[in-house]
Amino acid sequence: MVVFLHGTSRVNEKGHLEIGGVDVVELAETYGTPLYIYDVALIRARARAFQEAFRRHGVRAQVAYASKAFSSIAMVQLAAEEGMSLDVVSGGELHTALVAGFPPERIHFHGNNKSREELAMALESGIGCIVVDNFYELELIEELAEASGRTVPILLRVTPGVEAHTHDYILTGQEDSKFGFDLHNGQADQAFRRVMSAKAFRLLGVHCHIGSQIFETAGFVLATQKVFAKLAEWNREHRFVPEVVNLGGGFGIRYTEEDDPIPVAMYVDCIVEEAKKQAREYELPLPEIWIEPGRSLVGDAGTTIYTIGSRKDVPNVRTYVAVDGGMSDNIRPALYGAKYEAMLANRMWGERTEVVSIAGKCCESGDMLIWDLALPEAKPGDYLAVFCTGAYGYSMANNYNRLPRPAVVFVENGDAQLVVKRETYDDLIQYDLPWKTKVKK
Repeated sequence: MVVFLHGTSRVNEKGHLEIGGVDVVELAETYGTPLYIYDVALIRARARAFQEAFRRHGVRAQVAYASKAFSSIAMVQLAAEEGMSLDVVSGGELHTALVAGFPPERIHFHGNNKSREELAMALESGIGCIVVDNFYELELIEELAEASGRTVPILLRVTPGVEAHTHDYILTGQEDSKFGFDLHNGQADQAFRRVMSAKAFRLLGVHCHIGSQIFETAGFVLATQKVFAKLAEWNREHRFVPEVVNLGGGFGIRYTEEDDPIPVAMYVDCIVEEAKKQAREYELPLPEIWIEPGRSLVGDAGTTIYTIGSRKDVPNVRTYVAVDGGMSDNIRPALYGAKYEAMLANRMWGERTEVVSIAGKCCESGDMLIWDLALPEAKPGDYLAVFCTGAYGYSMANNYNRLPRPAVVFVENGDAQLVVKRETYDDLIQYDLPWKTKVKK
């Protein structure tokens, strides 16, 4: 197995992994492990690649960072620095964005079960768009809009019936989905008529998202065709002219040798060229095109560092090597069989002489991070670097077994900055209340 280093990662003269010009061993010794490290230069490069691809085509566009991949104040501020828009899916993500000072007019609010309180926060904050997912939500928004005298800019999320070639757990664009209004059974038309008959809404256009970790463009072409066919129908019958078409995200990254992602510009080229073609065919003005990359911005910019502890040899079966984290900081392997590559950060040049399986420390047999990993002989105290953990690692981190969530460090140009503190044991119990039994008199 060949480990491919991403972004600014390299092996320094000590044989240590270095990211952003900073020795990972020094980071582990300074901030402890488990530790998430983000390569800021790589995130900036990806953001700029998406935006430059749209500029080359001379079209109006927004590239919105899908903050569910990794949301923190520092990350939101970095997205703002790069001129991105922001996709949030909860009141917590919206609050994070507002506290970070992100321009509310560039925030898009997603989610299949937004609460009245979350929608009220969105309206009061003056965010740029709500992506409406269902009829219940339309009713809530209309009530809130009428009470406040606002007109709410929205997109209708539609399911185009396009299946991306990815894991079943993260498919979202097919007909059997909890998300959106179906294009084929009349729900999207019903939602459109409902919106157009109410003064509370300003319908910008439609949104669709066909899946995640996608390595080809055919699905985006087909989704674009289906979306424009429906928009053309609404234009003919109701003279509706869409301002925005949001084609979602799901652009794949390389986790292991099995993955073969394409350059981000190829996704944009495909989407823009097909949108232009469809607009010409249906004689529609070309809408502003929005996309929502998340994983493809931060996924391979993140590396998790662990300290190796115990070892268990099962003769003629396998050797387990345990680390000081696991499904509490990366639940993806246990949740849907996600695969990763890893190496000893303090012995990058070491000859890989054994094959081991990396076990987490949670009290679950399923807490396995990597099966059958070739490494130099791993010893207690070695640092294991697991690559491409920048998306859905910290976001899905939890306190199972009362493990504190790790710290997060950003590195760039030789500097390291702590952007999320490590939780303490006292943090774990800060909301606990004692149980007091009644005393009989």
